[in-house]
Amino acid sequence: MTTFFTREQILPAYQYRKSCRHYDPSRKISAEDFNYILELARLSPSSVGSEPWRFLVVQNPELRQKLKPFSSGMVAALDTASHIVVILAKKNVRYDSPFMLEGIQRRGITDPEAVGKTLEIYRDLQDKCMHILNDERALFDWCSKQTYIALANMMTGAALIGIDSCPIEGFNYDEMNRVLAETDAFDPAE
Repeated sequence: MTTFFTREQILPAYQYRKSCRHYDPSRKISAEDFNYILELARLSPSSVGSEPWRFLVVQNPELRQKLKPFSSGMVAALDTASHIVVILAKKNVRYDSPFMLEGIQRRGITDPEAVGKTLEIYRDLQDKCMHILNDERALFDWCSKQTYIALANMMTGAALIGIDSCPIEGFNYDEMNRVLAETDAFDPAE
């Protein structure tokens, strides 16, 4: 097995990483560093390779101001953070959804028989193993859990290069969905 980094090289990043709530507005993350952080998110693992997420980078000052009235957990960050990333979890990711089929094909499984077998495995996973197949909320919760893997990779990767970050859930989900939908940033039905 090839070792890329030693424990002694990695552990300090975990010790450095903390939930930073206030940022120096004069300091900005470089485009190169931010693209690296987004690439860590993109490369993150997920259950059955589903990648049931979308990353919205909120840089528009007017949009940040619109988020403030219902975002008590991130009011200061909206004014001072170099970058704000909203991680959205997909809805209705059933084994037989077009999203899951696209994911299978994206991974290079195109033979109809292999696709059918893969979908059958996913159906069994969602129906018999996890008991979430016919529960829209449980399917969404399953996808939401996957977003935390990407979030952790982004935050750890940022810490490895000396960039502070913070996970924030202190906001009203309905209002966040409404405002982001009004900006055409995403379709809340997805």
